[in-house]
Amino acid sequence: MKLKIISLNLWLGGLLFEEALQFLQEQDADIVLLQEVFNGTDPTLEPRFRSMQVLKERLGYPEQDFAAAYRDFDLTDGLMQRGDAILSKFPIKERNRSFVAGSYSETYRDVPEQYKDCPRELQHVVIETPDGEVNVFNLQGVWDLDGDNFSEQRKKMAEVIVAAVKGKKHVILGGDTNARPTNKAIQQIEVELTNVFKDQLKTTFNMRRKDNPGYATSVVDMLFVSPNDIEVIACTCPEVDISDHLPLVMEVTLR
Repeated sequence: MKLKIISLNLWLGGLLFEEALQFLQEQDADIVLLQEVFNGTDPTLEPRFRSMQVLKERLGYPEQDFAAAYRDFDLTDGLMQRGDAILSKFPIKERNRSFVAGSYSETYRDVPEQYKDCPRELQHVVIETPDGEVNVFNLQGVWDLDGDNFSEQRKKMAEVIVAAVKGKKHVILGGDTNARPTNKAIQQIEVELTNVFKDQLKTTFNMRRKDNPGYATSVVDMLFVSPNDIEVIACTCPEVDISDHLPLVMEVTLR
């Protein structure tokens, strides 16, 4: 069978939430990887601060996993956590996470002077599909304005990812890496995994929502698969106005 996978940075929980929800409903993917997701439940919070709750209510995926990176005190005075999420039509058998930078924080503040210390995690779930288990990894990578800077943090990010995927079957890794394909960190990941969109894209940013022209030539959102046991049938990057990032969509079969 074919599996359809989507990766999308929701943009601060969903600044264009209705548009993003409509897109995800229309695409009807089997597995969805999301970054910049919020897990608030207080009904007084606007929908984007209750990303997980609203996604479950509106999309109806029977399985979901949320991995918190830090508690938010900038927008909701601690009423939510910020992290990454995986939605699945199939059972999630295992749930893990490891940090590629820092560790879970109740004190981090999302302000420029602390960006370099932002906790970043690698979310991992094992999904039981009709054709076998799939190791799905979701990432929001180390942030740096220089997408080619192979910093110590990015070096650690690559090391954690390579160690996590090595030896595993049916691996899918996706997310907002915050690094360019030419970064040595990405090249180290490519030793283990196939970069699905390699050299195909000019940018993965929605330039309707960006002022800095440098984003127009920045590819940071990526999908990777294990090279010997997953076949990519199709891959697209739709030019839709649903976030400040563009979504990545692919269809694969398991070998």
